[in-house]
Amino acid sequence: MRIAVYPTSANPPTFGHADILVRTSKQFDHVYWSAAINAEKQYMFTEEVRVQMMNEYVKHYNLKNVTVEAFRGSTIRYVQKCKAQVIVKGLRSLEDFQGEFQQAVGNKGIDQEIETFCLFGKPDLFAISSTLVRELAFMGESIDAYVLPSVAAIVSKVTKNNPKLLI
Repeated sequence: MRIAVYPTSANPPTFGHADILVRTSKQFDHVYWSAAINAEKQYMFTEEVRVQMMNEYVKHYNLKNVTVEAFRGSTIRYVQKCKAQVIVKGLRSLEDFQGEFQQAVGNKGIDQEIETFCLFGKPDLFAISSTLVRELAFMGESIDAYVLPSVAAIVSKVTKNNPKLLI
């Protein structure tokens, strides 16, 4: 069985994330779409809300071979726990490449058997980022072009209830 892990912050998940997920799900028997929990980062959305939003995409695209969950700690150790052979990363820019390249090299130093596959985002989705979505939401602007309507509703609810959250 070919298993991949697609780790992301999903803070919130966007159509860009979904594009990478859908394309990955067509190439692997099973995909873990995983919300990374980094104790050194502050997230706008709780672990539970991020997983909820990610599941909205899985339902929307009817992805039967995708499991959504959160994880803490080392990505490579999580990938080993999932018995996956591949880590999937989405790339939009040179900066994305540099960061993912460094991480891939470090992961290879821990486990030679796990590969990192990078997928380029579609050109019409390059500009979409979680940061952009959060900033627009806090300004009261529509984010419908960047996320599912159900995710937009969750983002709107969180931003209205927490006007001082970090962007």
